[in-house]
Amino acid sequence: MSNQVPIKAAKVAHEIVELLRELGGARVSEVAEQMDMPTSTAHDYLRTLEQEEYLVKEGSLYQISTRYLQLGEQARLRRKAFEVTKPEIDELAEKTGEHANLMIEEHGRGVFLYKARGSVAVQLDTHAGMRVPLQTTALGKSMMAHRPREEVEAILDRHGMPKVTESTITSREALFDELDQIRERGYAYDDEERVKGMRCIAAPIIGENERAIAAVSVSGPKSRMRKERYTEEVPELVLSSANVVEVNLTYS
Repeated sequence: MSNQVPIKAAKVAHEIVELLRELGGARVSEVAEQMDMPTSTAHDYLRTLEQEEYLVKEGSLYQISTRYLQLGEQARLRRKAFEVTKPEIDELAEKTGEHANLMIEEHGRGVFLYKARGSVAVQLDTHAGMRVPLQTTALGKSMMAHRPREEVEAILDRHGMPKVTESTITSREALFDELDQIRERGYAYDDEERVKGMRCIAAPIIGENERAIAAVSVSGPKSRMRKERYTEEVPELVLSSANVVEVNLTYS
């Protein structure tokens, strides 16, 4: 029995699902062309995924089924942090008028788990399930600051330090210096490091063994995130929310 991973058929099936997500649905011929495989093979994959209820067929068009919503919801609900943190995120958005976010780390990337939009929040690309390099966000940096250095090094070895804007940290030395500051300060800044013109303040949610299990943040335009609001008011709100979540996680 072979121990080789990943199993090719499973990998291809997931790639087809991702393709359908990106295209918003596709016909057999389109999948075959995009995946560079015979039409008959593409048809077999699509029919199997349909029979297992992961896809639906409308006419000649295959689309992702609502089963993924169910799976995604179950995965999210399994994370206790989501249930406990959601009210705090909603309150942060209401108090600040900006975007408030919850992020976890998964496979070395930051995953937005939940986002609430305040009354004056600008339009952003973030959404639940979105994955980003950890070092490009205050959320990611706040979590890395409370993880063992060897774990952070392994993440950087695996994913690198992609430059997203002119302000993105791309030096390991600079990153680890900043992680030291974050531990001392208690919260992290993102000054146009993922989105030009946007600033973000995040605090980690600390679980057992002083390890960050998630992070909460508030992000807004640089024009509004200035002076005391950026250095005192919003950091205090974010730290308070993170603390409430930690207590609720301990006793819920």
